[in-house]
Amino acid sequence: MAEQRTGAARELSGARIAVVGASGALGSLLVAELAGRGARLLVVGRDADRLAALGTGTPVVADLGDARAGDAVAAAAREHLGGLDGLVNAAGVVAFGSLVETPDEVVEELFLTNVVGPLFLLRRVLPLLEESQGWVVQLSAVVAEQPLPRMAAYSASKAALSAATTALRTELRRSRVDVVDVRPPHTETGLAGRPLSGAAPRLPAGKDPAEVARRIVDALAAGEHDLGADAFG
Repeated sequence: MAEQRTGAARELSGARIAVVGASGALGSLLVAELAGRGARLLVVGRDADRLAALGTGTPVVADLGDARAGDAVAAAAREHLGGLDGLVNAAGVVAFGSLVETPDEVVEELFLTNVVGPLFLLRRVLPLLEESQGWVVQLSAVVAEQPLPRMAAYSASKAALSAATTALRTELRRSRVDVVDVRPPHTETGLAGRPLSGAAPRLPAGKDPAEVARRIVDALAAGEHDLGADAFG
C-alpha cells in the first residue's frame, strides 16, 4: 500500500479555492463537496452556461490549454476573493488506441490539457498561493502508477503530471505551499465514453464519483499529501 503522508489539517470553511474543470462530472462533485464545507469558490471551465448551472461560486471562463487561463484565474481570485488559498485541478482528457493509431494532434492535446496547461496555470497562481501559504491538488490517474497498453499517450501524460506534482512538493516546501498528488482508480465519470480518439476497452465497473470526490476532500481536510489508487478502497 502506498504511504499516506499527512501534515497539518487544512481548514476548508472560508477557504478561497479555485476548482479547474469545475463543470465536469468529478469537478462538479468536488465543487459541491467544497461548497458544503463552507469554501469560497472560483469555478473555472470553458462553458459559461455549465458553470452557471453549478449554482455556486464565481465563474471564470477559461481554457486550460491557453497560457492566459492562469492570468484570468489569478485576477478573479484577487477581485472576488481577495486572494487564493487553494487550487484544485480536476480537468483532463483521455484517448485510447495503439500509439501508431493515435493522431499527432491527439497526442498533443493530451499533453496540453493534462500536463502543459496545468503547469502554465500553476506558474501564474503560485504567487497567490505563496502569499497564503496555501495548497494545490492535481488529479492524475491510476495509469500514472500502472500504465496500460492502448493508452500509452494518455498514461504518459498522467504520469508526467504526477511526476511534476511530486517534484513541486519538495520545490515549494520553503514557500510552505502544500502539493497534493491524487491518482484515483477508474471512476464512472463518463470520461471513457468521450475520448479524443479511439474507443475504450472493456473496463471493470468504476468507483462512484461522489465517493471519490468525498474521499479527495476528506484527504484535503486531513492534510494528506499523496492519494494513490489504493487509498480509495
